Amino acid sequence: MEWVLRSAGPADVETIADLRAAVMRPDLERLGRYDENRVRQRLRDSFSARHTSVIEAGGAFAGCVTLRPADDGRWLEHFYLAPRLQGRGLGSAVLGSLLRQADADGEPVRLNVLQGSAARRLYERHGFTVESQDPVDVFMVRQPVAAPMPC
Repeated sequence: MEWVLRSAGPADVETIADLRAAVMRPDLERLGRYDENRVRQRLRDSFSARHTSVIEAGGAFAGCVTLRPADDGRWLEHFYLAPRLQGRGLGSAVLGSLLRQADADGEPVRLNVLQGSAARRLYERHGFTVESQDPVDVFMVRQPVAAPMPC
C-alpha cells in the first residue's frame, strides 16, 4: 500500500480527534472509560502539530502519529489508523519507518497502550517490551537497534 507522511496542521485536529474517538471506543468501553467528549478533548489538549504527522494512503487521510522528543528518548503518541485500513500492514510500515529513524539517532522510543488493546501485539512485533503497567495502561519501551556493520 502506497503511503506518505505529511506534517499535521491546526486544521487537522478535529479530523484526528474524531478518528481517535472511533479507534479507541471499543477498548475504552471495555475498560468502562469511554466518554465521547472526553476522548476528543484529550486529543485537542495534547495536540502538537509540530510533532504530529498525518498518514495518507492512496491520497486520502488514513491516520496520524505523533513522535514527541523527551528527556528519555521519544514518545510515540496518537498513533491511529482508520479502521478500514487496520490489519493490512500500513501500521507496521509506518511504525517501522519511524523506528528506523529513532535507531539511526540512537534514541529509545516509549509509548503507552490500553490494557487488552490489540495494538500491543504490533508494538511487541517491533521490539517493544513492557516497562510498567497499571489497571488501564501498559507502558512500553523499545531500545535503539544498532545498524549492522558494513562488510
